[in-house]
Amino acid sequence: MSWGDDFNPDEYGGQRPARVTGRAAVWPVARRVLGYAGVVAGVVALAAGAVFAVNLAGLSAKPGGFEAPPARGASVALPPMIQTPQHDETLGGQSESDEDSAAVSDPAASDSAVLTPQIDPEWMSRVAAATDIPERALSAYAFAHVAIAEEQPECGLDWTTIAAIGSIESGHGSHGDTVIDEHGYAQPAIIGRALDGNGVARIADTDGGLFDGDATWDRAVGPMQFIPSTWATWASDGNGDDVTDPNQIDDAALATARYLCASGSMTSADGWRAAVYSYNHDNDYVDKVARVAIEFMDAVD
Repeated sequence: MSWGDDFNPDEYGGQRPARVTGRAAVWPVARRVLGYAGVVAGVVALAAGAVFAVNLAGLSAKPGGFEAPPARGASVALPPMIQTPQHDETLGGQSESDEDSAAVSDPAASDSAVLTPQIDPEWMSRVAAATDIPERALSAYAFAHVAIAEEQPECGLDWTTIAAIGSIESGHGSHGDTVIDEHGYAQPAIIGRALDGNGVARIADTDGGLFDGDATWDRAVGPMQFIPSTWATWASDGNGDDVTDPNQIDDAALATARYLCASGSMTSADGWRAAVYSYNHDNDYVDKVARVAIEFMDAVD
């Protein structure tokens, strides 16, 4: 959440309903989604079409807003997923023998392989090329879409809105000399300016400097720019490693999805705008998110 602040190159680089947090069941969710992806995709596509159609109308009607593109129907389907088998390279701490390796080829033995869900690589390559979103960031946005569609199907949120926020907040984790590494961590961490009331919100330190390195004031952190006090409520484990970290893009993208959907359904103009406005209390910011999300939608249409 940018709180309207620009990044400060210093040394640090209305109450919402609380959600009971813990380890996010992203992988079980993804596996369930694979079972009925076609149905969910159809529902989400219809919802997304309604969202963008009404948002275009809403933006056109907003006094002082930017000139909206021509209204038209649209759809953003649930990202397609596949399952890939993975076999442990070691058994009981010892390397597999030739017999063990041969046994894997047996269909019965294959049943014990761990099936790991992932976004379809062909979809990833095509969408990343069309939108210029780095694949590692796109994967996080897509998984967040899949997870929230299972958890809160009535919300209607899709990956293009999450990606638009990620683009505006940090350039998909590429602000300055930062890059997202293969594990999804922003390196070096992205830290916003001190929220000291000087042209920005005034928020005294809430995390002892744990995430933002500042024990006096809170600062927005990570690819999605969460402030520590908000992260304390919405921290999510998007990559299933039992750790919640706003600097990790899978965690941050899933937390963003849950935060937005806490406002209610995003399938109407008012609902969508209210959700994004809750992320950053600035109507110009809401307009910009809508514009970028529509650009992503158009790119993959």
